[in-house]
Amino acid sequence: MQRKRILIVDDSKSMRCYIRFILKSAGYDITEAVDGYDAIQKLNGTNYNLFIFDLIMPCIDGISLIKRTRTIEKYRFTPIIVVTTESRQCVKIECRQAGATAWIVKPFKSEQLLALTKKILG
Repeated sequence: MQRKRILIVDDSKSMRCYIRFILKSAGYDITEAVDGYDAIQKLNGTNYNLFIFDLIMPCIDGISLIKRTRTIEKYRFTPIIVVTTESRQCVKIECRQAGATAWIVKPFKSEQLLALTKKILG
């Protein structure tokens, strides 16, 4: 069985490392992007099964990145988890309307992220 590929996009290196450690330990293939521009470059070529986007990033924020990702045919229905410190319901609704699949608020426990990832990817 082919391993599931996940793209993590977060401007915080420590957060990318934390998420990578959790998911790599569970057997997922991980690619990292340092911001929205980097992510857009990495969307071409590789087929991802899941995206994990930070919401608050410089240049291209998470909502804009979600919208941009949804315009790419092969990623129209690929699950997107938003990982953020933002917990307001209005922002959560905006993310859902943009095309986000799920939401997890920082700080979170590794078990939370792993359970959500497994639930989405099966």
